[in-house]
Amino acid sequence: MTDLSDKSIFLTGSGGVLGSTYVRRMLDAGARVIASELPGARYDGLAAKFGQNENFALYEMDVADEAAVGDTVSQILADGHKPNVFFNNASITGEMLMKAGAEFPDLANTTLDSWNKALSVNLTGPFLLAREIDRQVLGKWDLKLINIASMYALRAPHHDIYEGMPFKNFSAYQATKAGIHGLTLWLASSWRHKATVNTLAPGAVFNGHSEEFQKRVSELIMQGRMAQPDEIADVALFLSSSGANHMTGQFVNVDGGYSAW
Repeated sequence: MTDLSDKSIFLTGSGGVLGSTYVRRMLDAGARVIASELPGARYDGLAAKFGQNENFALYEMDVADEAAVGDTVSQILADGHKPNVFFNNASITGEMLMKAGAEFPDLANTTLDSWNKALSVNLTGPFLLAREIDRQVLGKWDLKLINIASMYALRAPHHDIYEGMPFKNFSAYQATKAGIHGLTLWLASSWRHKATVNTLAPGAVFNGHSEEFQKRVSELIMQGRMAQPDEIADVALFLSSSGANHMTGQFVNVDGGYSAW
């Protein structure tokens, strides 16, 4: 098992299927976990599940709110936490932008508001956290930053697999996930003597998908199946650990071979 007993990890967007898995696995590995999430059901779920763990702390934060990001990082430090690993995990998908039961738009009907919302959460949010790291933490102790992208960051989607599905591949999501790795490369170079910065790109992760969708996407994956959240967390823990000390500026696919065809 990966030992993270020397790590204090700050993780944004901690309440989703991957975020909550990262939290659980990081705590199991001995890390101190500082989680952030928007107020609401996901925040409440984290508090209920992990709130009694002395190595867990939870803060409300909107990653797209410039003042909130700065204030939260300041508060974390004022509370005595010394995070040495940061995860830019918060993200919004096209499904999350659609109201329940709303028809998913094609490109021609995608609103500028939806596009800008995705950019503000998926790309501006990681920039804002990186800027606060630079302002408030960088140089005080050794650091790692892991930016979460997607198997679609550098590979085109197969639009046919979404035909007839209640969701589609959203153009802004792919654009922001490609941009995340651009940010990784810039930061890895800028912080080269003070921190490592890498991109983790999860593949298709099972989250209650229909059998038909599982079949369609699995045919595009060398291993013939979608990932389980813990399989992505295995690599997230490695990138957080001292075993990844000589890795920086890297794009790490965990996609069952989707990107290798």
